[in-house]
Amino acid sequence: MKNLWCMLTLLGLAGVLALPAAAEKEKDVKKAETRYFEMRTYTAAEGKIDALNTRFREHTNKLFKKHGMDIIGFWIDEKRPDVLIYILAYPSKEARDKSWKAFVEDPDWKKAKEESEKDGKLVDKVEQTFLNPTDYSPIK
Repeated sequence: MKNLWCMLTLLGLAGVLALPAAAEKEKDVKKAETRYFEMRTYTAAEGKIDALNTRFREHTNKLFKKHGMDIIGFWIDEKRPDVLIYILAYPSKEARDKSWKAFVEDPDWKKAKEESEKDGKLVDKVEQTFLNPTDYSPIK
């Protein structure tokens, strides 16, 4: 009986000690279920929105995928047709930073940018907004 009591006490103690680890694991799982989003707004240089769209369509999107960037979507502002807005998603802020570093250093990106801007720059202004989804957001 004494051995049974000792065994139950040890099991209970092990369970109590495991609670913080389980809570931490649950926190990590919840964190992993959400992504880090970036919304970018590009104001195209005058007369360059078509060239900008072509560069995304033919080059940039492939490189985004190559560097682990999840493309959510692209939009043209209804009231400002020279404004392109897009959203990318990443597993984390750290993953975002790593992906962008690799992207801007990619020789294929440098070549595509240089070739697409032989008649002048395509973008006058870039704005960034970083977004974290709410607990009730259908996109996470």
